[in-house]
Amino acid sequence: MIDSWKQEILDTELRFSNMAQKEGMNTAFLAFVADNGVLLRNDKLIKGKESIKSYMKNSTSKGLSWKPDFVDVSNSGDLGYTYGKYTYRYQDSLGNDVTSKGIFHTVWKRQPDGSWKFVWD
Repeated sequence: MIDSWKQEILDTELRFSNMAQKEGMNTAFLAFVADNGVLLRNDKLIKGKESIKSYMKNSTSKGLSWKPDFVDVSNSGDLGYTYGKYTYRYQDSLGNDVTSKGIFHTVWKRQPDGSWKFVWD
């Protein structure tokens, strides 16, 4: 069972990343966040889907891509996490192309309908 749950989380993470690249960050983050999800951005916690929606409202960038290097899940199959590398490409205020790379960490929680949503990013 654990391996199939890990695969579910991996598949969800990849759908999340693909949506961010095709439809923009705002659409993807709102589609995959749990109602009580939390984002850590610039040393600030953004708590809850509505606060995340407000924070992300102008984030239409399609320049964010990532892929998990590691996936794990609890023995009960209701909580899991991923981490890996991301690349973010954008233009600064002067029109210069900028590339930022780093490490991401996402915590996933199984929802009552069986789907996975992130509760920490």
